[in-house]
Amino acid sequence: MNAKIEDGTTKEIMDKFIGHFEESQLWTGNVCLAAHNRGYENNYFSNLKDLQEGETILYYYQKSFRKYIVNKNIIIKDTDLSYIENTEDNRITLITCVENEPNYRRCVQAIENDDRKEE
Repeated sequence: MNAKIEDGTTKEIMDKFIGHFEESQLWTGNVCLAAHNRGYENNYFSNLKDLQEGETILYYYQKSFRKYIVNKNIIIKDTDLSYIENTEDNRITLITCVENEPNYRRCVQAIENDDRKEE
């Protein structure tokens, strides 16, 4: 997937872009992003529910990239902000809605796997 990231997670932003939780980082620590998964013109996270532990997420930012390995694909309460708190390790957190469950969100987290030196 190739999509532009825009600061904010309002419906208007996510209608066009992947939203960035502004309290999170864009490169180091916990990079937290949100997007629609169905019912809109841009459903960037439509396959988020299918990600499995051990799968790879590549994240490109300003001509650099990080490789992350999925370690969680869970359902959380929409009020649970603990997953978007900053971390000392590099990780990516992807958040989207859960169909017919307005009080819940799908949360995928992946931890950086820096094996680029070996490639």
